[in-house]
Amino acid sequence: MRWLLISVMATAVTVAAKTVTYDFNATWVKANPDGLQEREVIGINGVWPLPIIEVDKGDRLVVNFYNGLGDTSSSIHFHGMFQNTTNHMDGPSMVTQCPVPPGSSFTYNFTVDQNGTYWYHCHTDYCYPDGYRQALLVHDKDAYFTDEYEDEFVFTMSDWYHDLSKAVLSKEFMSVYNPTGAEPIPDSFLVNDAVSANFSVTAGKKYLIHLINISAFVAQYFYIENMNFTIVEVDGVYVEPAVADTLYLAVAQRYSILVTAPNSTDVNPVMVMVADADLLDTIPSSLQLNVSSWLVVNEDVDLLQADITVAVCDDLVPYDDFYLVPADGVGLYENPDVTINVTVYMIDLMTGANYAFLNNITYTAPVVPSLYTALSAGVYNSTATVYGEYTHPVVLEHNQVVELIVNNDDTGTHPFHLHGHNFQIIDRAPGYGADFYDYNDLAAGVQYDPDDHSSFPSVPVRRDVAVLPAQGYMVLRFVADNPGVWIFHCHIDWHLASGLAMIFIEAPELIASRMEPIPDDHYAACAAGSVSYTGNAAGNTEDYLDLKGQPEQPGWIPQGFTKRGEVAMAFSVLSAIIGIASLTVYGLSDLKHKPPTEIAGSQIVDTEDKAVSNDVMPESE
Repeated sequence: MRWLLISVMATAVTVAAKTVTYDFNATWVKANPDGLQEREVIGINGVWPLPIIEVDKGDRLVVNFYNGLGDTSSSIHFHGMFQNTTNHMDGPSMVTQCPVPPGSSFTYNFTVDQNGTYWYHCHTDYCYPDGYRQALLVHDKDAYFTDEYEDEFVFTMSDWYHDLSKAVLSKEFMSVYNPTGAEPIPDSFLVNDAVSANFSVTAGKKYLIHLINISAFVAQYFYIENMNFTIVEVDGVYVEPAVADTLYLAVAQRYSILVTAPNSTDVNPVMVMVADADLLDTIPSSLQLNVSSWLVVNEDVDLLQADITVAVCDDLVPYDDFYLVPADGVGLYENPDVTINVTVYMIDLMTGANYAFLNNITYTAPVVPSLYTALSAGVYNSTATVYGEYTHPVVLEHNQVVELIVNNDDTGTHPFHLHGHNFQIIDRAPGYGADFYDYNDLAAGVQYDPDDHSSFPSVPVRRDVAVLPAQGYMVLRFVADNPGVWIFHCHIDWHLASGLAMIFIEAPELIASRMEPIPDDHYAACAAGSVSYTGNAAGNTEDYLDLKGQPEQPGWIPQGFTKRGEVAMAFSVLSAIIGIASLTVYGLSDLKHKPPTEIAGSQIVDTEDKAVSNDVMPESE
């Protein structure tokens, strides 16, 4: 009887689930979302903004992708999807797949066994700032708040650049002319890829709003003028209801909030997005930091008549996500099996550009995608060496509890994202507040104590993007229960471009047996782009421990002089000595036997006998 009940339940789940298919042809189109400058953006099927992907929990999502861009390789990362058994569908090029070159097709096909708010974006050569990003919603009829709201809306936040990202990257950021690593300043900020977004609501009704920061760089504060709201989800994790009035969304972070429209129809509530100006090295006078949108209760009321307080980020105190409690009650992952300790540095290298480091490594993509190395390396796939020194690989055993300590030597904050997982945030200093951008943990005398569990929350918040405070630290924990290759990186796209990433190879001996087969079109994309899909990080298929020829990070700027510098200095000093000697000899050889004369008033006087010459200086006219 029990078996029959289980069988019926399984059949019901199978019948309820469906396959949701999208056909994407990525091409360049023209757009002018801020009304200031038209530019090329990446559209789907000739249209931009891109379509919102919507599925129900348990559905199979199929995206048939064709790269029609002509001059740009691409891929799709479904941000926040765990991709359990489908690591090859994760999307970051040279990590889990080859870039999809122009003219090639590539199918993403996986089951969505999650719920909540996600997004999708390009994960090849930093092309998502060119408009290739949009929301992905996973609806869940069993969510504890499903029956509480009337309707739901998507509210995306983004920074916007008038130039193509590859031009910004090469001319403004990774350049010898930018040795400080100052990030490119956006030209504007958008809501739902426009200068504003209005949502029609009914007085007294409750609504679910999905907030997603799809920016390349800038975090945003969010609040609704004179109103509170209730947080019910963060990065796909349902949380116990938490009342707040302001949120901080770093790049790639998401929240779902419940908002009750006011009973009064005299004023339409304004939703305000405020750019985090502390991230900007300069603020052009033309850059508008605040963007307003409205919950429209009464269409007959002029939206601009609302009493809007023009806020700046320094005036805002957001709800600290550290204190959110997951609704599923999953407790602290205790007694970590492995601890990984890394520190963020920003350093100039021999190219003259500024690079980002985790310890002494700035991520440098291998010749062969790391997942394909794991699948082809055989008995060597558990040896970190085969993945290359400059991918910063860490091999994890199956189901290990991993503690990741991330320290920040930089004066800026960094939103770190882990693919294939969410993680518990068990410690962080400082929290959101006045010290978040002006803090040094050593000066403050605050350090992480792994033995002091009294300071750890018993049910820590879980999410897939956490903000590393300026000159502070954070401690994350996750369970290595998802065999595959997963990248951990700063989600500020300029920082990923400069190497702020590392990879985890989880249970490499189980990847092939646990993962669905890689489709032929994935390998065909490699062949079309002349990218190897067997071998170690250097492409060596004969000796996987031989990394000769692996891509390397640029060289360090040497301390002191190199041999060439020493030789150059020696010749410079010798040349200086010879030059001084030549000047001395030349000067002495020009002396006359007769003492020189001196000019006194308007007469020429011989200094030897003081006789006055008859030659008189002419008067000036």
